[in-house]
Amino acid sequence: MSEQTYVPQAKQRYIESIRPVLLERFGYKSPMQIPRLEKIVLNIGVGEATKDSKFIKSAVQTLTLISGQKPVVVQAKKSVAAFKLREGMPIGVKVTLRKERMFDFVDRLIYVALPRVRDFRGLNTRSFDGNGNFAMGLREHIVFLEIDYDTADHIWGMDIVVCTTATTDEEAKALLAEFEFPFAD
Repeated sequence: MSEQTYVPQAKQRYIESIRPVLLERFGYKSPMQIPRLEKIVLNIGVGEATKDSKFIKSAVQTLTLISGQKPVVVQAKKSVAAFKLREGMPIGVKVTLRKERMFDFVDRLIYVALPRVRDFRGLNTRSFDGNGNFAMGLREHIVFLEIDYDTADHIWGMDIVVCTTATTDEEAKALLAEFEFPFAD
């Protein structure tokens, strides 16, 4: 009896329909030139952690629920007296998603979280970095279904960076548009 392996829907869509479309559109000579998703980095900045360390624990728990893996605590590299920040103090949490978890997150982001954002008008197309990577921010982490609104002790904003193997912003935008990222234009 053969064992069936789990393949996320976004990955299935990429293999079956997105790759052929990009190959035809940009006329790549090799299938290895076709842009693909490399990783997704989620980041929560916790400035309040300078006053109370409970906030870091809460942010770690939140990002663990959203991403499905344990995040890394980010520490300050320099002391800044104006912010009452000393070198080595925890100031945020981040997690890097790759492979299946990345594709699962893409589906949840596009089809569940973004439609729940209040007054959502689409993603800004100027958020590409010139090297084929896309960055966006969310004001509230509670748009993810994994987070129970009633038990959330704090509302976190979060940054999401989608890294691709595309060499230009045009290729990266085409790739993300095929994944159905809701761009504003």
